[in-house]
Amino acid sequence: MAPMNRTIGLLAMFNPLLFTGVYLTMSAMRPEYSHLTKAISELGSVDAPRAWAWSVFGYIIPGLVVALLGLGVRKRFGPERGALLPGAALVLSGLLIALSGLFPGDFDNRTSPTMIVHTIGSLGSFVAFLVAAFSLPRIMRKAREWQPMVWPSLALTGASILTGFLRSGNAPGLGQRLGFACFFLWVALIGYALYRDPSPGARQTP
Repeated sequence: MAPMNRTIGLLAMFNPLLFTGVYLTMSAMRPEYSHLTKAISELGSVDAPRAWAWSVFGYIIPGLVVALLGLGVRKRFGPERGALLPGAALVLSGLLIALSGLFPGDFDNRTSPTMIVHTIGSLGSFVAFLVAAFSLPRIMRKAREWQPMVWPSLALTGASILTGFLRSGNAPGLGQRLGFACFFLWVALIGYALYRDPSPGARQTP
């Protein structure tokens, strides 16, 4: 299991780079696209050029990597009581991100089925992430290699919540992008911890 968890950890650390690279590339192809006023999902909306590219590389693949990270966390802390909740919540968060890619947003018809499913995927993913992020530190404290990651992970979680207050006014897109940054940095942090300490039962604290 250790080699597999190390691979998952590497993928999780690479995930922010993938998402950011695809985001910058896709947005650069659309001179009219505003980083401050447009939603990130509009890069893959039903009427967007090359929407499939954003859906696959911006949402589906990163989402599946997050789901894999949840499986890795579950395997790493399998013997620990309470390990199921953060692992399962993280798997769900990743799958809901992928669901948002499978059902692109229709921003001209917000009551359309594809837009409703897209919204459920986006909001549900964030809720599931919060469940994982707030339940994971309790078991992280039981592993020596994971302990230094506890407070940074909680700081990123808190910051992701605070970004919600920025999603209004003249630049609602700023808050969304900062929220995504907090989320993917958290994923990379947990991936780094899993890469460093991938094996079940390794280096537990007394």
